[in-house]
Amino acid sequence: MHRLSRALLGALARAPPLRQRPGPARLLPAALRPGGLSTRARREPPAAPPRPAAPGPGGGEEQFVFPEYVPEPGPAPAREPPPAAPARPERRPREKRQHRVTGRPDPSVPPSGVSCSGCGAELHCRDPAVPGYLPSEKYLGVLGSSEGLGALGSSEAHRALQGAVCQRCWLLVHHHQALHMQVSREQYRNLVSAALRSPPRHGRSPLVLYMVDMLDLPDSVLPDLPQLVGAGSNILVVGNKVDLLPGDSPDYLKRFRKQLLRSCARVGILPAAQGTGGQVGRTGSQNLVDVHLISAKTGYGVEELISKLQRSWKCNGDVYLVGATNSGKSTLFNTLLQSDYCKSKTPEVINRATISPWPGTTLNLLKFPIINPTSDRLFRRQERLKADAEKTEEQLSDDEQKYLKCLKKQGYLIGRVGRTFQQQKSKAVIDFDPDELSFNMEEEPVFSSNKPKERVEFTYNELKDARWFFDTPGIVKENCVLNLLTEKEVKLVLPTHAIVPRTFVLKPGMVLFLGALGRIDYLQGAKSSWFSVVASNLLPVYVTTLEKADSIYQKHAGKTLLKVPMGGEERMKEFPPLIPQDITLEGIGTLEAVADIKLSSAGWVAITAHLEDKLQLRAYTPEGTTLMIRKPPLLPHIVDIKGNRIRGSASYRTKKPPPLVENLQANGTNKQIKKRVFKI
Repeated sequence: MHRLSRALLGALARAPPLRQRPGPARLLPAALRPGGLSTRARREPPAAPPRPAAPGPGGGEEQFVFPEYVPEPGPAPAREPPPAAPARPERRPREKRQHRVTGRPDPSVPPSGVSCSGCGAELHCRDPAVPGYLPSEKYLGVLGSSEGLGALGSSEAHRALQGAVCQRCWLLVHHHQALHMQVSREQYRNLVSAALRSPPRHGRSPLVLYMVDMLDLPDSVLPDLPQLVGAGSNILVVGNKVDLLPGDSPDYLKRFRKQLLRSCARVGILPAAQGTGGQVGRTGSQNLVDVHLISAKTGYGVEELISKLQRSWKCNGDVYLVGATNSGKSTLFNTLLQSDYCKSKTPEVINRATISPWPGTTLNLLKFPIINPTSDRLFRRQERLKADAEKTEEQLSDDEQKYLKCLKKQGYLIGRVGRTFQQQKSKAVIDFDPDELSFNMEEEPVFSSNKPKERVEFTYNELKDARWFFDTPGIVKENCVLNLLTEKEVKLVLPTHAIVPRTFVLKPGMVLFLGALGRIDYLQGAKSSWFSVVASNLLPVYVTTLEKADSIYQKHAGKTLLKVPMGGEERMKEFPPLIPQDITLEGIGTLEAVADIKLSSAGWVAITAHLEDKLQLRAYTPEGTTLMIRKPPLLPHIVDIKGNRIRGSASYRTKKPPPLVENLQANGTNKQIKKRVFKI
């Protein structure tokens, strides 16, 4: 029996393995499985790789698998390194193509007599170099007649061109491309002067709202302003862009106001002196009513300005917004267009003005009607302002919080401009026509969604006794560096976000470059001094030694290191050279700057030196521009707005003060900001 079993086992061992038909796997009973009836999860040993077996008697190969045996891993065969992938070519950033200006002029078509809603120039299609130009194809298409104004009346042409903008405004807004127009400086002055010297309406003299750029003080105060506005004019001076400057002390806004008053007094604009009997006696040819600080972009101080203008309703007639180019007049015009200062229907009738960093965007007068501030309206407005001041930032809507968050990244001072008087929108009337809505089972309903939008217009009674707010073209400043720059360079030089001061400690024999637009050499001094740069955050600052300064300017002017101007050697051939001017200063202590070196409109550098330390400096600006020493400095304690010094460098880490929202309740986040906003 044992021999038979051995023989059978031997025969089975020599027989080839049976092939199992494909099918569902059959499970063994629990008692026959490895591990018996144990309920613990048994870890199956890894299967060993197949081993070559000796050929059997039948010529086949026998495979022996031992689950209990796992061979030790041997040394891995050396693999050849994979072939290196071909290097991909570096992708250069695609340059934005300049929009191609198309269309042809048609000198035979007369002007329209309708102003562009963006810049105020008269619309026409005769000459592309004249403001208000539209291509003849677009111009005639808007009119809806190939014969021009001959086939339309003046009223029909006005309705057809209402809200239309010229080609220049369209390119500025949608393609950020500026077209040079042939408008001389004398034409600007004549236009503004003629508007201000027009006969007074309503028996009252006009109010001149004179806007000054605080970043360009005192150059933004025009010296010939008294001759421009005429004698006996009431002037309200508005200092704009205070949101871009950091606060260096708790009373820095009062200091701004004093500096602005001092700059106006230099050109002959003096405040009125109270005489006997409450009469106002003018000490000069102009009457300086008040000085107010605002930010037309973030809305800081705008609500208070509106209240001042409404309180002067009985004393003044029309209001004219006057100032130099790039002072923010069009931005304030658009802000007031969405406020309590204009009639409730105005935002739906009058389009917003075109805004651009390019100087001289507004080419003619833009206007909107001013609302009559009756006692009832003033009461309702004050109630709204009180309710808004009691709100916290958490109580604002999601859209308002998102908008405030965006403004906090752009400025240090933020305000909220609301509306009390809004046009009541009429309820939509549904025209039910059963014949149009009926259709067969085989037809599909068709709904016409392109219905012409009804235009809102003022009635005669609404405008017959109205007073107007005029936005005038900006007067081009002389000897300004912006007049030498291209459109792309102007965008880099003009600050649009909150300025973060950059402070450097320089020893005698060192040089500071502000792009390729300005240079300051520290020639002599007993000790190191601090140079705080207040300029656009996009304008680079480079510090080097006096021996290397000339070679660095020759090598990198017009290139990436100095950035502005841009365009390489060809651009620098036409750019004027830098002209030096020697400066002598005496330090008043390490906590207060002695003076500002203002490099035209590119920015300024505040100099802080040790007490009684005499400094010999040499400053450079492009030929034909103004270099000015401003005493006292606008931000005397700006040297304190800095971080720790960077090791092995002449620069300090930058420090940005937190923003502040003026008309929100001082609790929560805003309360913490108010406590530390002036803590330097």
